[in-house]
Amino acid sequence: MQIVATNAALRPELYWKSMLPNTPIPKSITDLLHFDQKEEKLGYGGVNVGVYKGYHGSGTNVNVGVGHSPFDYLYAASETQSHDDPNVVLFFMEKDLHRGTKLNSHFTKASNEATFLPRQVADSIPFSSNKVKDILNKLSVEPGSDEAKIMKNTINECEAKGLKGEEKYCATSLESMVDFATSKLGKNIKAFSTEKAENETKLQKYTITQGVKNLADNNVVVCHKQNYPYAVFYCHKTDTTKAYFVPLESANGSRVKAIAVCHTDTSKWNPKHLAFKVLKVQPGTVPICHFLPEDHVVWLLK
Repeated sequence: MQIVATNAALRPELYWKSMLPNTPIPKSITDLLHFDQKEEKLGYGGVNVGVYKGYHGSGTNVNVGVGHSPFDYLYAASETQSHDDPNVVLFFMEKDLHRGTKLNSHFTKASNEATFLPRQVADSIPFSSNKVKDILNKLSVEPGSDEAKIMKNTINECEAKGLKGEEKYCATSLESMVDFATSKLGKNIKAFSTEKAENETKLQKYTITQGVKNLADNNVVVCHKQNYPYAVFYCHKTDTTKAYFVPLESANGSRVKAIAVCHTDTSKWNPKHLAFKVLKVQPGTVPICHFLPEDHVVWLLK
């Protein structure tokens, strides 16, 4: 299905620049501002949102399929998640964030290449569990298909009550993500994403090199890209989140400028969450960290 935007909503990046003139846009965001090259003739005037690209991953090291995101801490790990390659490091402990630590990891974007819709267009499409039938019809998605199940799951996760002390919001446009971040942190903020070498596409053994930096001990908003036909970000803020810049070098010499997020209070997480299974620890005992996939964003004060 083709949805045509009016000229008033052509360039979401201009809204960013008007709200945050001194904050560069991360590459992970600029990559989501350009629609499929096959639709190039439409420019910003048309968006083909009815075409899926077969996404079933989360951009992380764990293929969550049509299950829950590993970054939603209220849900238990599925059997598929629990039996994924144990050598792949998705979660790790804060005490490991120092030079010389070796980690197996895989930095890649999600197979969901969905891009941002201008807010005027996104706001014209329902985003509610009460409107699923209308949503599927509007986006030309077959009811009962894997795509429909993924969409329903994303909407349900967005509507679910957050953890105690967590402020959450699902942004369906770049403009609404900027609004959420600035409403929680003000306009004197920065945005970071993980940056990897262009040719880095497979599982690698990485070593943390010199230059680990604590970016923030609180006042952090993290936005995770969700599985949906167009770009939707699950954003949340808690007072128990730290952010780190972590330089990594792989065995073949390629480098990754990784962003890690550490959660200092996991006592309210589901006891069967994937992180506890991977690290073999109990809720609330140690700070738990994870690298942000390329297409996720962390916001913090300058």
